[in-house]
Amino acid sequence: MPKAKVIHWFRRDLRIADNVSLHLAAKSEGPVVPVYFLSSWRGAHSWTGPNRQHFLCGCLESLARNLESIGGRLIIREGDAVKGLRRLIRETGAVALHFNADPDPFGKAVEKHVSELCAELGVECHSHHDVSLHTPNEVLTQGGQPYKVYTPYSRNWLSLRKAAPVGKPSSLKTPAEISSLPLPTVAHWGWQVPAADLPEPGERAARERLKQAVAGKIQAYAAKRDLPAADGTSRISQDLRFGLLSIRTVFAEAMKAHAAANAAGRAGIDVFIKELAWREFYFAILHHFPNVLNEEFNADWRGLPWNEPGPLFELWKQGHTGFPIVDAGMRELLATGFMHNRVRMITAMFLTKDLHIDWKLGESHFMQYLVDGEIASNNGGWQWSAGTGADAAPYFRIQNPWSQTARHDPAGVYVKRWVPELAEVHPTRLMEPPKDGKPLAPGYPLPCLDHKTERGRTLAIFKKHREASR
Repeated sequence: MPKAKVIHWFRRDLRIADNVSLHLAAKSEGPVVPVYFLSSWRGAHSWTGPNRQHFLCGCLESLARNLESIGGRLIIREGDAVKGLRRLIRETGAVALHFNADPDPFGKAVEKHVSELCAELGVECHSHHDVSLHTPNEVLTQGGQPYKVYTPYSRNWLSLRKAAPVGKPSSLKTPAEISSLPLPTVAHWGWQVPAADLPEPGERAARERLKQAVAGKIQAYAAKRDLPAADGTSRISQDLRFGLLSIRTVFAEAMKAHAAANAAGRAGIDVFIKELAWREFYFAILHHFPNVLNEEFNADWRGLPWNEPGPLFELWKQGHTGFPIVDAGMRELLATGFMHNRVRMITAMFLTKDLHIDWKLGESHFMQYLVDGEIASNNGGWQWSAGTGADAAPYFRIQNPWSQTARHDPAGVYVKRWVPELAEVHPTRLMEPPKDGKPLAPGYPLPCLDHKTERGRTLAIFKKHREASR
């Protein structure tokens, strides 16, 4: 008698190794139907763009090959996942559905309907925790409340036992008669292949990036992570976002490197691991306070007056503000779908504190270009920079782009890499506004504003708003 079929629903877990849901679906020993649902929207989208969708296409192509290598087959369908799963369950006679839970409110809303669907059809519904080392409800205060400050959260997070990686299925059997759409290209969403130089997609490439990270990068993480010109970060953020790597595997490999490192290397890895905790802190903030996607986390700052986006917003987006490190970061984003984290803070604070433009507009712009665009982390970072978020920088702590350049890119290597007009300018001139009132180089604009003036304006705006709300 043939064994009953089970469905594994791929979402943001595009790998076959150390995938909790796929691992448990495969243990049923019956045929497994691995399915991915393509979104059906076309054209502009406020939360994604060609870079991320093109990278997704490459990841799906890689996933399809990897499934075939163990006897499976990736089934591609399009449209509403709940309706699609209803059709697929009826089509296959599946008795169980497995999937890894999503950390954001949009995914959770879909999961609720999927659970109701399975109950209606009499199908087992198995939602698994896979995206983080700890669920938001595992890391709570002694009073059972969510943390609003990172440091006590991280102490608790670090003290908890971490789950080990799970195995890769040795084989899968996917029935040949189940129909599938072809693998998508970015044209599916009405876009052209982006010109940006994106990372290589797929599970194998991600594992190679992790291998390089633990071979030396994370040991020097404390010293180099804030230097945008250095290759000092792990560069696996997009791999965690798409689930090309499991967070359990990343943590396990980091701890292996930690055991083999000297004191300085261990210190660097400790800082790297705390960054993993920041990722989960923002997951927890989004879980417990989903309103952060629509308003300021800190109620004191709701209703702040923001400038209407106009020509200065466009200059910021294109990297033509006349502030070299801001322009370098925005051009790196356009050219690669990535921006160094230190520079993300500088550019975000410039938009909110110098241009006085709503952080939500910057948040959306980043999501449209970043390959590693993670809703929780991106929102957390933008609200941190704006001074409105959980454990955010105080509103009066306003980064000066000129001094940030002196501190983090003193030789001007990063700036000159992305702003070639400044290639012949002495690095010291990149650390302060032009004193002679002339552009730093032919073809490069003068600063679009005076930082000191706008800093004072921001302090006055925030102070006035706080006093009015008391």
